[in-house]
Amino acid sequence: MTDDALTARIRASFDRQNMMKTLGAELASVAPGAVAISAPILPGSQQQHGFAHAALAFAIGDSAAGYAALSTMDDTMEVVTSEMKINLMRPGIGDRLVARGRVVHAGRRLVVVSAEVMAVTGGQEKLIALLQGTCTPVPAG
Repeated sequence: MTDDALTARIRASFDRQNMMKTLGAELASVAPGAVAISAPILPGSQQQHGFAHAALAFAIGDSAAGYAALSTMDDTMEVVTSEMKINLMRPGIGDRLVARGRVVHAGRRLVVVSAEVMAVTGGQEKLIALLQGTCTPVPAG
């Protein structure tokens, strides 16, 4: 699959995700085995102390990792997350979060993925969360 075809496939799926629209998330980059998603820290996605809610970090981290997994599959397959763990390391303080998902191991039945979530203020990034999980290939349709 060409890079343009891969990006078009990931973008088409991403554009169908209402949750990402609700969060104001954007597809930042697509490459084989690696996808980045960015989202602003809006008032509706903050927790009681004004930081980005962990759910925002989890949502974009899970999606970035899942799309990284999808980027390794042919167009007869889709992917679902079967398990995902998150380590929250510091508060999500900044203007936006960026999740960079990647494939750790792509097998026929399981794809192990990870994502780093960064809080961004100006041009400075700080690692706030690390996700690791497993995605399961399923027939497209």
